[in-house]
Amino acid sequence: MTGLPVDTTPAKKPGDVRLEGRFGAVEKLDALRHGADLWHAVKDADQIWTYLVNGPFADPKSFSAWLDERAALEDPYAYAILDKNNKAVGIATLLEIRPAMRVIEVGHILYSPALQRTPLATEAQYLLARYVFETLGYRRYEWKCDSQNAPSRRAAARFGFTFEGIFRQHMIRKGVNRDTAWFSMLDSEWPQRKAAFEAWLAPSNFDNDGRQKKSLAAFRQ
Repeated sequence: MTGLPVDTTPAKKPGDVRLEGRFGAVEKLDALRHGADLWHAVKDADQIWTYLVNGPFADPKSFSAWLDERAALEDPYAYAILDKNNKAVGIATLLEIRPAMRVIEVGHILYSPALQRTPLATEAQYLLARYVFETLGYRRYEWKCDSQNAPSRRAAARFGFTFEGIFRQHMIRKGVNRDTAWFSMLDSEWPQRKAAFEAWLAPSNFDNDGRQKKSLAAFRQ
């Protein structure tokens, strides 16, 4: 037998939790509770749906129907991202859930304009990663995106995921080909990534206008 021995205890599946942060929170998506806020946040931002399988939606009714379906699924398991006022401003899901292999992915990420480029946008990813590694017990955390989606690829690198390559003709999305860029973060890497996240998110890293003093990548170095 080859390879390093591994703890074969299965990881846990994602659940109905609320993950509290300094800038907001992440909690199980609920169409009734979060729908109106999410529609208000995304209704005039068709561009955020470009690389997603669904959307944009023409009206609240069609958006609500999609949200109902999304909230009911166990894989992907969807979470709403809430600001300090408890208003939903985005969605992220945990998917491709393989407890026996202790592998899980974060994806189907929908960040409204109100969430993009804010500390909460980073904090939400920190909260989910911490939950995945420390509570659920996964050993591999994946991030995948369209190879042409430059913002998503930059985000993966910024959050500390390692680029692993391109899967050619991996998917058909909205009738067009998608080559997929694969990234991963391992449980052995999480302590260093966690320290960088927490240093970046600390109050001391922001000036009086809320601007970062030091980048997330710099803390990892």
